[in-house]
Amino acid sequence: MIKLTNVAVSLSGTPILSDISLELPSGGITALIGPNGAGKSTLISAMARLVPVTSGEITVDGMNVANTASRTLARRLSVMPQDNAVAGRLRVGELVQFGRFPHHQGRPTQADFEAVDEALSIFDLFEIKDKFVDTLSGGQRQRARAAMCFAQGTDYILLDEPLNNLDIFYARELMRTLRHVADTKQRSIIIVLHDLNHAAVHADRIIAMRDGKIIADDRPDKVMHPDVLQSVFGFQINVETIAGKPISLHFL
Repeated sequence: MIKLTNVAVSLSGTPILSDISLELPSGGITALIGPNGAGKSTLISAMARLVPVTSGEITVDGMNVANTASRTLARRLSVMPQDNAVAGRLRVGELVQFGRFPHHQGRPTQADFEAVDEALSIFDLFEIKDKFVDTLSGGQRQRARAAMCFAQGTDYILLDEPLNNLDIFYARELMRTLRHVADTKQRSIIIVLHDLNHAAVHADRIIAMRDGKIIADDRPDKVMHPDVLQSVFGFQINVETIAGKPISLHFL
């Protein structure tokens, strides 16, 4: 379980998160939604210790993130930040192999190679494992970065806007893959999304944020309600049920 207790974060003196308390149990997909500046990325970064908390506490399976050894934390939690800068002369397979470093510390074993092959297969990258990362499409590159997180073998995978710059095909395929990973590999995925409908269709739980606070935290059918969405985004969003899923009609 990832547990946040009264967490606040300020950056350069500006409050970003205020009094966040959450429990994220193992398993499933949790989507973080909200307008720009809501604090979603900062929340992910605080969980991964990429930014320090100003007050409060974050624990991962009972370990305080603030003082847990980096190698220990990296075996429990992996993170894919928004910044997708990757050294161009890296091949796809080499990038995914980086996910195993917390385990082998530079001396990979057969188990590490098998974990990399599994990640390449699940994220449909095996046939392009020898291509240089800078030659990939945006969708392929995002899949490669997600595969690196999966190969890390952590119980918790934190993904910050992995659908950025993806067309509708690649966005759908990546979300379907993540759903498969959550269901068959028992990984817990916490993901920042701007597309409400991907959150509604693929997530087990949606946490809606605005101005550094949690506005709603519930099942998709509860959060995907016009009144809730208006309180989060500030305008009327109609919702219809299609194929048993709540779908927003925010373009209308």
